[in-house]
Amino acid sequence: MTARKNHIFIVDDHPLVRDGLATLINGQDDLIVCGGAEDSAQAIAGIRKTRPDVALIDISLKNESGLELVKNLAGHFPEVALIVLSMHDEGLYGERALRAGARGYVMKCETSKSVLASIRRVLEDGVYVSEKIVNRMARRVGRSRETGASSPVERLSDRELEIFRLLGQGRTSSQIAADLNLSLKTVQVYCARAKEKFGVSSLTELLRAALRWEDASQPK
Repeated sequence: MTARKNHIFIVDDHPLVRDGLATLINGQDDLIVCGGAEDSAQAIAGIRKTRPDVALIDISLKNESGLELVKNLAGHFPEVALIVLSMHDEGLYGERALRAGARGYVMKCETSKSVLASIRRVLEDGVYVSEKIVNRMARRVGRSRETGASSPVERLSDRELEIFRLLGQGRTSSQIAADLNLSLKTVQVYCARAKEKFGVSSLTELLRAALRWEDASQPK
């Protein structure tokens, strides 16, 4: 009698990434890909239909926030273990992903073995994060208790961070509003809050900070 394979759903807006992950996963004796999606709408519909054991989610979907999708999926499909895949700084996004409801966080620059290890870890009801994330989180908690200090980026809410990231990619407030299906006024409110946290008085200064941060966060 053949044992049931664990079903994996992949959410990534790059077809080549989805295909590569599918090839890796389908090559395992205990895993099989049951579906894929390139955006939130497809992901929600596909996961509702296929009911996977694990969903791999890119944190930076085209014109969308993977973190918001994680929150949505965690609320509607608590039985599905969510793993975030990202090319962004794990020290910042890893903790946010876990707070949003993810059970794992894997950098895209890691090896394929890490992806498989994360899947198997969450299938065993564990949590998968790198030792680097654990150490950073512990150090930050220690610093916060001692000084109450944290960087401006760390103080941004998830939505503020998403808008800050898009500013860093050269998007205007109007474009961001359209990208995230928000009103321009709402985007402006988030920008105002971000300016307060960065201690700047103008959108131009916030934009400069966003451009510097986005450039520094890109893989070299």
